[in-house]
Amino acid sequence: MPRERHRIVESDILPEAEYEERRKRLRADAIAMKKLRRIEVGPFATFHFENYGTMWLQVQEMLRIEKGGKEQIAGELEAYNPLIPQGRELIATVMLEIEDAARRDKVLRTLGNIEDSAFLDLDGERIEAAPTEYEDRTTPDGKTSSVHWLRFCFTPEQIAKFRDGKGQAVLGFSHPNYSHMAVISPQIRAELAGDFG
Repeated sequence: MPRERHRIVESDILPEAEYEERRKRLRADAIAMKKLRRIEVGPFATFHFENYGTMWLQVQEMLRIEKGGKEQIAGELEAYNPLIPQGRELIATVMLEIEDAARRDKVLRTLGNIEDSAFLDLDGERIEAAPTEYEDRTTPDGKTSSVHWLRFCFTPEQIAKFRDGKGQAVLGFSHPNYSHMAVISPQIRAELAGDFG
């Protein structure tokens, strides 16, 4: 997948038969890439950093599952193109993963507005995450969703600092009920640095 692409267009989509033929290899390549784009923060929050490749595969999979043909493509592109970084940002899908349904409901009710508390600390300089333009992910009664899309916007100086690999990069939450952090490994940092450009 081309790293420098910032938007999926209809001509990028493989015909159904061709995708089916190449699917096994494409998915294997994506799994390897996604391992370097995944960071667990605390006991049940996982950041999956998106790019052109992850979103292209998602569109192809949605077309395969729903079988809406050419008419479905525009809607999928509208849904997934906003999750492709545009050169000065990192974008992550954040999953709050709790298997037990009763426990999940209870915990999500304690994490209202967690989407507003995510940050990336770059050698002491904090970059606050901003929820993407999707609908509000916390209900009026304070229950948060188990899925969030977050955008970390960088200045040119911060991009250079992130790319040089010096100092520590830490991903975390400052939520009163979930104040966990995780260091971004050098391998993941090098992978994510390719999203800038």
